[in-house]
Amino acid sequence: MSSTSKSISPKEGSFWEVFKFKDLLYQLVSRDIKLKYRRSFLGYVWSVLNPLLIMTIMAIVFSFLFQRNLPLFALYLLAGRTVFEFVNGAVGKALYAITDNATLLKKTYVSKFMFPLSKITSTLVDFVFNLGALVIVMLVFSFVEGRCLFSFWNLGIVIPILQAYIFALGLGFFLAQLHVFFRDIGYIYNAFVTMWLYCSAIFYDIGMFYEKAEQQINAGGTPYAKYMAFIIENLNPLYIYIKQFRYFVWVPGIESVPYWSVVNVWDFVLGAIYAVLMFIVGTYFFKRSQDKFILYI
Repeated sequence: MSSTSKSISPKEGSFWEVFKFKDLLYQLVSRDIKLKYRRSFLGYVWSVLNPLLIMTIMAIVFSFLFQRNLPLFALYLLAGRTVFEFVNGAVGKALYAITDNATLLKKTYVSKFMFPLSKITSTLVDFVFNLGALVIVMLVFSFVEGRCLFSFWNLGIVIPILQAYIFALGLGFFLAQLHVFFRDIGYIYNAFVTMWLYCSAIFYDIGMFYEKAEQQINAGGTPYAKYMAFIIENLNPLYIYIKQFRYFVWVPGIESVPYWSVVNVWDFVLGAIYAVLMFIVGTYFFKRSQDKFILYI
């Protein structure tokens, strides 16, 4: 009996060991959520109001700045920003998860994977609260447009959310272990996020690049804009998840669907590949270096 239990028990130090501490995981996630809203007068309502306020400001600014006249632009903008803030927030919190829990790690043994996992999972819960803002915007547009923007197609958001969550786990594990040895990683990541933001087509559409490429070709030049569009669409995992998310939220509500917003099987496959690959890389390096954490924290 004992030999059987040993054979099915997760190996010490592996990611699957977190299931032995699932109660602790629940407590850590619950603690993070309560701490975030503990001193907030509006509490969980702020998770809805905050993205709405930011979306309103950005929609006003960028609708005049780019003058693209995208239908339901506020919904387009909010959908992209919601996914971006989820991944960025999850990874940003996971990055400091080990160093911030140094005292607990020195006192007792728990799976070290637990701490980045709890941060990313609590951000996922907060992301679900933020979806309330998306629902409100869709309700407003349904009233303005005189037609219901909700459909069963919207349930497809589970696919990009799951992919983004797995991707965030992998990147979070990788950066968390790296931050233990190199504390400057936090500053580097913050600088990287700025570039990531502008390369994720949140407040503009990828169609701008194809139009620019046509102009470059007509002028007898090299279509560098087309190459940039290819990089964003194929080498930026976050844009792939944003594109999928919009496909299930924004695209069903518009009458004329732009060609650049259509999602095909390759988009889902590529998104899954990036998520799984990042998860494997992150867990590998985290597991490999976790025994040295105690020497640096």
